Amino acid sequence: MRLCLAAGAMAELYDNRMDIRQVDSEASETLCSLLRSDWKEALQWAEKEVEWCAKKGVSIHTFDDESYPQRLRDCIDAPVVLFSLGNADLNASHTVSIVGTRQNTAYGQDCVSRLVRDLKSLVPDVVVFSGLAYGIDVCAHKSALANGAETVGVVAHGLDTMYPASHRSIAAEMLAHGGVVSEYPSGTRCDRPNFLRRNRIVAGLGDCTVVAESKAHGGSLVTARIANDYGRDVFAFPGRVGDASSEGCNALIRDNKASLLTSANDIVEALGWQTAQRQAEERKKGVQLEMFPDLSPEQRKLVDILKEGDCQTGALSVKSGLPINKVIAMLFELEMKGLVRPYAGGVYHLVMP
Repeated sequence: MRLCLAAGAMAELYDNRMDIRQVDSEASETLCSLLRSDWKEALQWAEKEVEWCAKKGVSIHTFDDESYPQRLRDCIDAPVVLFSLGNADLNASHTVSIVGTRQNTAYGQDCVSRLVRDLKSLVPDVVVFSGLAYGIDVCAHKSALANGAETVGVVAHGLDTMYPASHRSIAAEMLAHGGVVSEYPSGTRCDRPNFLRRNRIVAGLGDCTVVAESKAHGGSLVTARIANDYGRDVFAFPGRVGDASSEGCNALIRDNKASLLTSANDIVEALGWQTAQRQAEERKKGVQLEMFPDLSPEQRKLVDILKEGDCQTGALSVKSGLPINKVIAMLFELEMKGLVRPYAGGVYHLVMP
């Protein structure tokens, strides 16, 4: 990933493969030697994979593609390439990742169902990400489909198969209302380490991560930790004291690793998301761009987005296509000009002149 950021484009890495230290002066000798080796076999494999993807309708998103998820691009260990099936917008304005135990209770299922239903009502364009596993994951996907929300499953294998096999039918349904994504090429099987690696993608694709139900140990707690490391908001539904299925959630809340979640409104307010009603009200007000002179093209782009209503820094990065660090710097400049005002949760408001 460091190489990708240093090069700026994937083609740049290949063009400088014989002396990669022109791109990254800290590249190890092992890496330099590897890149100088014969690429013939690798290129032949890549050509076959591209052909297979074209035949099967699989989209390929490389790190420097516009279609690559901006939220994921901001993560230090993001995959260099993603494969996807379906019609989901991986750069949707509002995204939430929902994870939890594979042995969920009726309580956990009910929490997920209500959360997704209410999120769809409040923020109609929300996209729900999860891992298409048993338990809470599939509950999240099913709830999204039942309420007309887009949902995307992040899998731990190539897109030429589906695990678990019992979820093939719901995965097929998701292709018309979201999709399935993976960092693994065709032929990759669902080995145990792949599931742990998959967790970082689930965490990286969401504006926030919700742990719906979790025992004291489990993959959903790993996803929560990764989301915290990425600086994303983490929420958890509380459970009864002594309830094994909620030990992990209660511990996250107790240790200030997650905010206590009781309803969809908690997420909307914490992230500064605008409800459909408030968006309509803001559009009626309108703000003329001419009222903001002496702005750079990129600053004008942020102002244009904020004309639609208050927006969180992460969402501004996604909508503008600008790196999060650049967005933060420009927001500071706009704040110094008196054009924007920061709110809680990293939300910014365009000041009416």
